[in-house]
Amino acid sequence: MTTVFLGSSKGFLNLRLPDRPSSSPKVLEVAQSLEDREITALAAGGQALLAGTRQGIYRSGDGGRAWAEASIGLSVPHVRWLAFHDGDSGYFLAGTEPAAVFRSADSGRSWEECAEVAEERKRHGWWLPYSPEGGCIRGFAFHGPRGYAAAEVGGLLVSDDAGRTWRLAAGSDGKPRFGDPSKGLIHPDVHSVEVHPSNFHLVFAPTGGGLYRSDDGGVHWERLYECYTRAIWVDPSDPNHLIFSPADDVDENGRIEESRDGGRTWALASEGLEVPWKEGMVERFFSGGSDLFAVTSRGELFRASLDALSWTQVLPASSGVTCGLVA
Repeated sequence: MTTVFLGSSKGFLNLRLPDRPSSSPKVLEVAQSLEDREITALAAGGQALLAGTRQGIYRSGDGGRAWAEASIGLSVPHVRWLAFHDGDSGYFLAGTEPAAVFRSADSGRSWEECAEVAEERKRHGWWLPYSPEGGCIRGFAFHGPRGYAAAEVGGLLVSDDAGRTWRLAAGSDGKPRFGDPSKGLIHPDVHSVEVHPSNFHLVFAPTGGGLYRSDDGGVHWERLYECYTRAIWVDPSDPNHLIFSPADDVDENGRIEESRDGGRTWALASEGLEVPWKEGMVERFFSGGSDLFAVTSRGELFRASLDALSWTQVLPASSGVTCGLVA
């Protein structure tokens, strides 16, 4: 069986699934907790499991059966993303709305703000189209001490000390605007970020203006696909194998596509799905073993085997899934 941890609008879910997807996958829900909280982010590392909410962070040491508040030092309670840095068993990062980054060196029990991020937010006047707050941090990616953080609407941040300090990437000017950026720059509406495990310079970023790629650690950017997009999965064994979810606009005509040549050409990879979704798109991908999972903006969870890439629905939209990871 495969164990999957999920965040949802109805709390934390612990699911046990068959090892192989099928057309009618049996789902055994083995735990549900934090039912009075909308879970916005999850991260696991060492013995700790963290859940982010709009009211702060909760921590579990037993796989989500029991939780305790863990927001000491977290001066911005609305958490948008969490990440574990696998180079240190007790080190986590939290991204918030308004845009700020907090770090924890004690397995998520307490937090310290990286003050330079809020300074960049204020200096450039970051904002959000759907909220009065000053931007948000909605994604992290790490390769050893090199780290990247996605800022909506603000750009891309980079760290060379495992997330302890941050600065704007050279190819990100920090100016919060829509429309195409200058040549070589990344679109500032960055929704997530991935770095390939083979090379800390190879970075992919889904944005409000398309899918971007950098081969030099964020100094120069190339747009691979002009669209609206929030999510990408990069094959850890092959940097030319990409799966992502383009849309025509916000939650408009979303689908899943695949590239085998680093994003030069694309093919539809939506077998089993009724796409394009008139109102919806993939919000996040996460993987485990030979499976890829897709969380949609409608709250659904889909699963596919990477060797076949035929999708089956695990949970419907009524489940309100927001994020997940394979335990």
